Amino acid sequence: MQPREVRKKTIKDWAPDDRPREKLYEHKPGSLSNAELLAILIREGGRGRNALEVARQVLDNCGNSLQNLNNYSVRDLMKIKGIGKAKAVTIMAALELGRRRQTEITPRRHFIRNSRDSSDYARPKLVDHRHEVFAVMYLAQTGWVKAFEILSIGGMTSTTVDLRLILRRALEEGAVSIIVFHNHPSGSLQPSKADEALTQKLNQAAKLMDIKLLDHVIVCDSGYFSFADEGLLS
Repeated sequence: MQPREVRKKTIKDWAPDDRPREKLYEHKPGSLSNAELLAILIREGGRGRNALEVARQVLDNCGNSLQNLNNYSVRDLMKIKGIGKAKAVTIMAALELGRRRQTEITPRRHFIRNSRDSSDYARPKLVDHRHEVFAVMYLAQTGWVKAFEILSIGGMTSTTVDLRLILRRALEEGAVSIIVFHNHPSGSLQPSKADEALTQKLNQAAKLMDIKLLDHVIVCDSGYFSFADEGLLS
């Protein structure tokens, strides 16, 4: 007599309170773990694993860091057993919605007093980019943020910046001062010689337009570097 094959339990076999979707429906989203939330996006497992097990594998691959997961591409996710194209795209879409939520805060509600204020505002918008991006914050006389925008996207180590565009946009916004930002995907906060040269060139050009360059801030996952704080603006 052949032994009866034991079927592996799926999430549907779990008690309702243990199923991620039912748990989210009955309770607040904050009650779910990262793995449970990710399992809802994955929906189904595969090859003998349920969605929660696949979700745990995804998190394990990125060191259980959502910040690291933000840096994954669709192809990176598809290398994980149990994640196909559809699941990878769904995860990427959810991560992008999270990033966009960070940028929907009304700029005029923000008052900039120092480099920490400006870094706190800009870092969430810049650190997830896998290439260097250059952004500008336009401020009113009182320090209120009038506008913030990414002006250029470059490669892994540099980006091209049009100084004329920066100053033209400042005039259009009626800004009396600006702060410029760029990210370092490498994770280093050390400014390059090119960064220093660009800062001085922009500083001089802004003065001719009666616009003050308050700071140039470099951001990455580990923190920020302020040219103003380091006395590199003259």
